[in-house]
Amino acid sequence: MGSFSFWHILILAIIVLLLFGGNRFSAMMGDVAKGLKSFKQGMSDEEEEKKKRFEEQRRLDNRPIDVSPEPRRAEEPVSRPGDDR
Repeated sequence: MGSFSFWHILILAIIVLLLFGGNRFSAMMGDVAKGLKSFKQGMSDEEEEKKKRFEEQRRLDNRPIDVSPEPRRAEEPVSRPGDDR
């Protein structure tokens, strides 16, 4: 008694089609489909942007590190192992 049966849903669908008309209803559904498609495209664009930023960061992190020693200044004394002064 409290739930909708198949006949209730069918009558409701017919009333909706009569109110909105077949053409208007299909146009609304087309607009909904376009909205969903653009939403999905926007989400994939965001994922693509994240991938680009990650690849850029990874590329920058893989730069060679300069490990060459700095030249010594003339006033720094050179200490050698075993040299006790």
